[in-house]
Amino acid sequence: MTSQDIDAILSGHHGDAFSVLGPHQTENGWEVRAFLPQAMDAEVILGDVPHPMRKLRAEGFFVAALDHEPGHYLFRLTLWNGARAEIEDAYRFGPLISDFDLHIHGEGTQYESYRTMGAHPVHCEGVEGVRFAVWAPNAEVVSVVGDFNDWDERRHPMRSRSGVWELFVPGVGVGTNYKYSVRARWRNYRQQKSDPYGFSSEVPPKTASVVWDLGRYQWGDHGWMESRGHKNLLKEPVSIYEVHLGSWLRGPHNTYLSYRELAPRLVEYATRLGYTHLELLPVAEHPFSGSWGYQVVGYYAPTARFGTPEDFMYFVDSCHQAGLGVIVDWVPGHFPKDAHGLAEFDGTALYEHADWRKGEHKEWGTLIFNYGRNEVRTFLLSNALFWLNVYHIDGLRVDAVASMLYLDYARKPGEWVPNMYGGNEHLEAIDFLRRFNELAHQVPGAMTVAEESTAFTGVSRPTYMNGLGFTMKWNMGWMHDMLDYFAKDPVHRKYHHNNITFSMLYAFTENFVLPISHDEVVHGKGALLSKMPGDVWQKFANVRAFLSYMYAHPGKKLLFMGSEIGVWDEWNHERGLPWEILHFDFHRKLQVFVGELNKLYRSHPAFYQVDFHWAGFEWVDFRDVDGSTISFIRRGEGGKPFLLFVCNFTPVPRMKYRVGVPDPGLYREIFNSDAEMFGGSNMGNAGAIMSEPVGYNNHYHSLSVTLPPLAVVVFESPA
Repeated sequence: MTSQDIDAILSGHHGDAFSVLGPHQTENGWEVRAFLPQAMDAEVILGDVPHPMRKLRAEGFFVAALDHEPGHYLFRLTLWNGARAEIEDAYRFGPLISDFDLHIHGEGTQYESYRTMGAHPVHCEGVEGVRFAVWAPNAEVVSVVGDFNDWDERRHPMRSRSGVWELFVPGVGVGTNYKYSVRARWRNYRQQKSDPYGFSSEVPPKTASVVWDLGRYQWGDHGWMESRGHKNLLKEPVSIYEVHLGSWLRGPHNTYLSYRELAPRLVEYATRLGYTHLELLPVAEHPFSGSWGYQVVGYYAPTARFGTPEDFMYFVDSCHQAGLGVIVDWVPGHFPKDAHGLAEFDGTALYEHADWRKGEHKEWGTLIFNYGRNEVRTFLLSNALFWLNVYHIDGLRVDAVASMLYLDYARKPGEWVPNMYGGNEHLEAIDFLRRFNELAHQVPGAMTVAEESTAFTGVSRPTYMNGLGFTMKWNMGWMHDMLDYFAKDPVHRKYHHNNITFSMLYAFTENFVLPISHDEVVHGKGALLSKMPGDVWQKFANVRAFLSYMYAHPGKKLLFMGSEIGVWDEWNHERGLPWEILHFDFHRKLQVFVGELNKLYRSHPAFYQVDFHWAGFEWVDFRDVDGSTISFIRRGEGGKPFLLFVCNFTPVPRMKYRVGVPDPGLYREIFNSDAEMFGGSNMGNAGAIMSEPVGYNNHYHSLSVTLPPLAVVVFESPA
């Protein structure tokens, strides 16, 4: 040990603190060295025998001379306030992470790296404490700072091993706030960083990570998790209620409700309305509430805005015990530049790509992960499995997939770099997404959904068929066509008939989800109800007709919160939904309509069993352009009974409207969006219609239907 070594320890610059601190053999025996700036005096306690320590530097560098190897010892300190304390020495403990774990972390195949990295309460040699580990290969020194050491970056420098810094700190427990102080070798870089693998965090705007033990919660959803793995979701009803937890319902004085407060209310509501799944806007920790969770800093921590990790587990558990699946939005496409986050984590472009043409989203002001780096892939792939395995999440909806697939996404010429073949495909990101889907689908019953807005081929096809491997993909084209169509005055809709039929040209090229998401009710786009033309009655009738066609159309369903009660204003994340509007009949009856629509959807296999093949769909008539009407058939796996849908997208009632049917017999009217209980005019077909031997629409039999205004009528065929 040299004087320069001591100087480096005192200033927090020593990159190998274990070579200086702790027990060391010398020519004259053994020494125990310690940097204890909080202590006025110090002793080494061996058994019950005290050995005084000599203060070599006034800043608090102590040395005790011993005549034998110390083994287990304690420090007894006299603090500057006169108090006495006994503490363990962090620098007497050896490495805790295995060489094998470090090796597979470096090669990108450690898919449960959250078990190695981050802060873990452990017992070491009978001593309780926390093992800290963080990847920062280009740092000069990394220290753990927190409540336990007065946030003094000099006191707990870590051990460097293959780019991973680790340290066991005795006496630290669950609930302790901490960060990593990172010093780089150049630019005089020094920054306190939150833990990339932190399991909990302070409530924003505070930014420290919090030590947590995720193994304490006792789950009660064993039946759900067991049965989930035996289902084929592609043939099951999937009706998703998309929710932003911070603005679905607020407490007094516009305060957030906790996960535990939301659980009974939201679960009861969603199950009462017949939804099969909740989809939560990102729950991972994020500093800016206005990002809605899409600018993530704490990828492994559910946001502390609504409670602890156990509280979020309770929320998911409550959903499962009520038969409700949980999908969360996952954001592996980009991350924010906040100083305490992943950006330039060790003074270099570590998680992001170094070249701004590949590493920055100018449009969003965020950074892009370097998918070609092994440790970055490990971080993200482990994160996906973390949510599926540790939090029992049923599905991950991957945000902004298009931005990951294309090197020139939202870039002008000269702002992007072609791939090795000269193309614009982001090959490393494509490989990452394929591996992500392969791993996610090894979790029994887990689903993945892509928000992908281009015509990229095979998004929801298996990787062995050269697809990306997602379970499903959002049908953005259908959404835009339909919203554009319904925003038009019905008198003009005949000129845009293609909007409501075009989707059937590609409906079975992917496993589609039909989304009316949060993105469609913000930024001047208007709420779903306010998009509709006409007077108040017509607006509500249009919404009912739109949603009825959405549920009838092949594909799974997603509806953003508030649309089911007919909110007038755009979604505002800073306040709860205006539930008081349910005092008015139109809004209350629209809510009843959505509940009955979900009930109908889940009770008839023709709605969902064959969503992704032509065998489940048959046009009856798409040519009535002037009448703005369409009719079609949906079939389940058995083919019969099938469902006949007749849609009138004008405010003109149509009496004795003829529709061809393939089978003779009695057709029961099982749903009518114009029913009085939904706020309609209550025109209908007296519950059933007998077919007539009148050829129509290329069928030998037909029905003479009463078709209400701005309505969809559903008939069940004879068995």
